[in-house]
Amino acid sequence: MITRVFSVRVWAPVGVLTSLAYCVHQRRVARAETPGLPGQRPVDRSLLELKMVQVVFRHGARSPLKPLPREQAEWNLQLLEVPPQTQFDYTVTNLAGGLKPHSPLDSQYRKTVLKGGMFAGQLTNVGMQQMFALGQRLRKSYVEDIPFLSPTFNPLEVFVRSTNIYRNLESTRCLLAGLFQSQKEGPIVIHTDEASSEVLYPNYQNCWSLQERTRGRRQAACLQPGISEDLQKVKEGMGIASNDGVDFLSLFDNAAAEQVHSLPSCPTLRRFAQMIEQRAVDTALYIMQREDRESLQMAVGPFLHILESNLRKVMDPATAPGKTRKLYLYAAHDVTLMPLLIILGIFDHKWPPFAVDLTMELYQHRESKEWFVKLYYRGEEQVPEGCPDQLCPLDKFLNTLSAYTLSPEKYHTLCSQAHVIELGDGE
Repeated sequence: MITRVFSVRVWAPVGVLTSLAYCVHQRRVARAETPGLPGQRPVDRSLLELKMVQVVFRHGARSPLKPLPREQAEWNLQLLEVPPQTQFDYTVTNLAGGLKPHSPLDSQYRKTVLKGGMFAGQLTNVGMQQMFALGQRLRKSYVEDIPFLSPTFNPLEVFVRSTNIYRNLESTRCLLAGLFQSQKEGPIVIHTDEASSEVLYPNYQNCWSLQERTRGRRQAACLQPGISEDLQKVKEGMGIASNDGVDFLSLFDNAAAEQVHSLPSCPTLRRFAQMIEQRAVDTALYIMQREDRESLQMAVGPFLHILESNLRKVMDPATAPGKTRKLYLYAAHDVTLMPLLIILGIFDHKWPPFAVDLTMELYQHRESKEWFVKLYYRGEEQVPEGCPDQLCPLDKFLNTLSAYTLSPEKYHTLCSQAHVIELGDGE
């Protein structure tokens, strides 16, 4: 979790079970015609040409962000041993190609040393294996089943961006190692941004208005009927004081991390595991409030703008050669994926697990020249909001995004607008 959104820090990615063991992706090349809506002609999928793929993924399994009182799980340093097949050299730069920015979040995580010696929020070898497996799945889809990408990494085909957090950078390395079998034709560069201007997660530090909108909700979430009683039940079972600041987000963070690593866990956490995950989701949804369009805009609107711009560049015949890539990879967090899934109308009310991916494919019909999008979550085809079926006409897909997409200019205006009003009220 990135810290601070649900605690006093930024909203933080928390985790659940490995997504790849849970869901095996099976891609079939459909030759049959897809029925259209009444009055529309069917689309022959055999005439669709894949033009671009964008993958937004969560990092692999990690240690908890903050230990629970009385918790006894031991995070041994052996969990940091790097599996040899995941080795792959890479360089990190800022978005302009300059030096890697400082990571204040990593500095913060290193201040918390868990029992056993690991720092908070560290990617483990379990997480590395998860990300390598995700890369292998992408290789099967886009190198073996469909010869879309070169079998070795080519910087002219692939663009990579990550949040500037070490577990995400290392997760990206492992994914690339699985995708390209640690073979490359040029240097691997992972682009990242300053924490103050990062848009691959809801940036509560940078967006004052978003911070103000959600501050009261964070404080009130634990007092909601159902959530409050269940929280008290779990705390009493663990012998945790009612006023120690532990909520369902921190409970789930620890429970999920321990479970995916098969570590001994508190009996109460095991007994209430399903309820803890559901209440963590309930807490997150209470804070986000899906009917609050502006909060969702400020949370992921700038990132949606990036994804949409990539789509439009490929479509635009005026786009110069070399200005687009076949594959865009974005290493993000659960708190990025959850609002994206809500906006797209495909949220399944389960916490986005470690190493999960949201994949967007762009196709063009060879004869009609029409454009279509296919969306996958956890390897499963989805029907986005506003789309007639799994093969979505691009204009309908963009229409769904348009209500939430924010250009950098609009984002900064919206984020600072309430701040100006607040200052004026205070004078």
